[in-house]
Amino acid sequence: MSEILADALLVIHLAWIAFVVAGLVLTIIGFFRKWMWIRGLWFRALHLCAILLVVLEAWFGVMCPLTVWESRIRDTASGTRYSAGFAAYWLRSIVYYDFPPWVFTLAYTAFCALVVLAWLIVPPRCTLEKPK
Repeated sequence: MSEILADALLVIHLAWIAFVVAGLVLTIIGFFRKWMWIRGLWFRALHLCAILLVVLEAWFGVMCPLTVWESRIRDTASGTRYSAGFAAYWLRSIVYYDFPPWVFTLAYTAFCALVVLAWLIVPPRCTLEKPK
């Protein structure tokens, strides 16, 4: 049961990463394709907050809670952190990399700067009216 919970946390972690990356990509594509939903305040605010949280964790040297929880559950369940099935193995290889912390901090900060730039170039609309 613990392995299932740990795998679920891994999937949530991957979903978080996908939301942050795809959110920016879809914002840029949506700007050129004139998709109005990409200007939604809720979507854009959640997207900005998601990457800001990651950047603040990196700047202050805080481990991602999802990583910590998953590791603790795996340690408790089996005593080893990453001995799992095929799907979990490959999901982990997508989510986790072995680079020095400063590389992640730099990458997260640069990505956040792109999200803020997109916010300025493609500002969200704060209105409930339908666009004309």
